[in-house]
Amino acid sequence: MDGTQWILGEKMKIYLDHIGIACNSLENASHFWRLIGLHEGEDEIVAEQGVTTRFFATSEDDSHTPMVELLEPIAEDTPIGKFLSKRGPGVQQVCFRVENLDAMIQYLVTNGIQMIDTEPRTGANNSLIAFVHPKSTGGVLVELTQR
Repeated sequence: MDGTQWILGEKMKIYLDHIGIACNSLENASHFWRLIGLHEGEDEIVAEQGVTTRFFATSEDDSHTPMVELLEPIAEDTPIGKFLSKRGPGVQQVCFRVENLDAMIQYLVTNGIQMIDTEPRTGANNSLIAFVHPKSTGGVLVELTQR
């Protein structure tokens, strides 16, 4: 299987994009990922989500390679701040990259999947994102992205 799915009559590929890890400090959390040789990207503040992100790629060409995204909250009352106070540091979400986010959202909703976002919004690296509710995924927060 090559990760290709038919979505609303359109052949669409899907890739594991990244795993999001909530942390209290990007610097402290980065040590391990640097040590094992992952390629560090630039920090980015995503004000809409109240977070500063730092991506680590498994190769210099991050167009199709899975990444690790560290997420540091800007404040305690942000989604990541609340996650940290409730659960502590750790995996916060798994993200899949799709070719047509609007079509994927429509396809999921049509098939009874509960979405947090029924319309794409702006995420890190100026991408479009939407979250699937953990109730529909067996307890995992799933982010969908289109670059």
